[in-house]
Amino acid sequence: MSRRATAARGARTIAVAAVSAAGALLLAACAPTTTTKPYDPSDGVGVSVLGEQDTDLRGINLMVVSAAEGEAGNVLGALANETADDASFTLQAPGAAPVIVEVPAGGTVYLGTETGEAALLDTVGAAPGNYLDATLTVGTDTKEFLLPVLDGTLSEYADYLPVEIVEPAASASPSPSE
Repeated sequence: MSRRATAARGARTIAVAAVSAAGALLLAACAPTTTTKPYDPSDGVGVSVLGEQDTDLRGINLMVVSAAEGEAGNVLGALANETADDASFTLQAPGAAPVIVEVPAGGTVYLGTETGEAALLDTVGAAPGNYLDATLTVGTDTKEFLLPVLDGTLSEYADYLPVEIVEPAASASPSPSE
């Protein structure tokens, strides 16, 4: 093969490689960056009270940990308020008393952990492994969502099961002063 043919083949190879690289860069520039999209990083769910695009008032990674259906449940996750005003969040589930949490302007309140605010549902209307119909309300804005119910099967949630406080029974024996 002549030197001229070898040089022409080399030039074509470089040209094809350059066009391929440019095409790959063009396609990458058109693709959405998935790391900038909000997502639920754990077993809980995220809920924006004001809609999908407006994230000023939202629940982050919300879930409830309960031993069984009909028992109390510990709500885990966080509530974020990125507005200029304080907000009162109300979490409601069928058959349970509402949970009300005050979140300061520009703040985030963590729920159910040692360093967070206690948020207990007095009764959970779904068995662990299922979802509980729930609503999150701030002012006049309400969002319905499915709240996952977990139990202590996964070791990372075992410490978050609500502990029932048992009152001591009244003693049948007379007190020493009688």
